[in-house]
Amino acid sequence: MITYSTKGTCSKQIIFDIAEDNTIHNVKFIGGCSGNLQGIARLVEGKTPDEIVPLLSGIRCRQNTSCPDQLAKALEPYCKKAD
Repeated sequence: MITYSTKGTCSKQIIFDIAEDNTIHNVKFIGGCSGNLQGIARLVEGKTPDEIVPLLSGIRCRQNTSCPDQLAKALEPYCKKAD
């Protein structure tokens, strides 16, 4: 399990797994809007960080960020670097 502490959002943490095949699993937000965040968690399940980061980066809510944007930030280190 990976734990990411969010900044500037109602959710305080995002917990997730990255499998050996670089897919996202078991996303859970601590705090925030439960229904919306459960929906985001289901939508990203089984996808790769490379698929999700460009989709969620830059979404704004409060304080110039959002829960989806914070998830993108949490996933950025797991994106494959282009050679």
